[in-house]
Amino acid sequence: MTPAIKPFTVAIDDTQLQDLARRLAHTRWPERETCQDWSQGMPLEYTRELADYWAGDYDWRRFERRLNSWPQFTTDIDGMEIHFIHRRSPRADALPLVISHGWPGSVAEFHKVIDALADPAAHGGRVEDAFHVVAPSLPGYGFSGKPASTGTSVEKIGRTWGQLMSRLGYEHYVAQGGDWGALITQSMGQTETTHCAGIHINMPIVAPDPATMDALTPQEQSALAALTFYSEWDSGYSKQQSTRPQTLAYGLADSPVGQMAWIVEKFYAWTDCERDGIKHPEHVLSRDELLDNVMIYWLSNSAASSARLYWESFNKPNMDAIDMPVGCSLFPKEIFRCSRRWAEQRFSNIIHWNELDRGGHFAALEQPELFLNELRNCFRSLRNRSLR
Repeated sequence: MTPAIKPFTVAIDDTQLQDLARRLAHTRWPERETCQDWSQGMPLEYTRELADYWAGDYDWRRFERRLNSWPQFTTDIDGMEIHFIHRRSPRADALPLVISHGWPGSVAEFHKVIDALADPAAHGGRVEDAFHVVAPSLPGYGFSGKPASTGTSVEKIGRTWGQLMSRLGYEHYVAQGGDWGALITQSMGQTETTHCAGIHINMPIVAPDPATMDALTPQEQSALAALTFYSEWDSGYSKQQSTRPQTLAYGLADSPVGQMAWIVEKFYAWTDCERDGIKHPEHVLSRDELLDNVMIYWLSNSAASSARLYWESFNKPNMDAIDMPVGCSLFPKEIFRCSRRWAEQRFSNIIHWNELDRGGHFAALEQPELFLNELRNCFRSLRNRSLR
């Protein structure tokens, strides 16, 4: 008997929102930073400003209604309750797609693209580019269950997604992801080869090719410089989460401002948010969008469980070759932007490659139209195969 797929509705109890308001009102603030920018972290002035908005003007029920506008479900896979949005297309022969978020993201990243992927004709696209969209919350994230023991690696999640798609009746499908979602999707490119027809990633994880070090292109030089900056100035969160996630979680689980700053600082760092020489996350995302994502972490109390994926997988990525069809979209403010010749050392069948002129790490949220076009263009050639 196929395990049950149960309808799910987001319904946060009023007591949780009241507790959040109380905690925000009683925040104990540190002194301000000694610099004039974000180089020591999220500045006190903006943190207080965003916290005040959160406490006084932000409306969780608005986003709760948005989440509940899509069919949501849970199902148990290997003892883990998996939450997912399942937005079927009105076109019966649409291409099934499983799309994976990362950290510090959530299914909220996809709120601008889910309907357009499923029903492109209603959103200015071509009817033949339709997808049946499956957007799961990673184990330990959002409304999915939390692993109670070790072993929930990106490889296990990739196999879990394969089981989920099979359970939904999709014999063949494609997969997409960025951040942890990119590693999960690449893992599916290694383990789900019977049923996954192709993958698209917006943060290709490949190693720089040592054979190119004496003749680097300007793009490759920039990529290595970005890696150096990341290692020296931008990776402290990953060191903590990959070594002592439990210690970190006590502070984040107890302080909504702590959880907010831990996440929003990365939206500052990793979005394409510089305008007229000034970087600010609200140049590209609204306060509500920033807080919608923070709220999913806060309300699910997932500071520890989300961070543990780093403990499981950050220091031991699988870099084996992938032979299935692969599409890559490189947004200019991504953390790591590999070159095509580096990518070709790992991906033997690149069917789509594009280097875009704007956008960053949270591509679907920052540049939804570009993101939509990338997925449609990437997977268009696979639609002509016997996928269904």
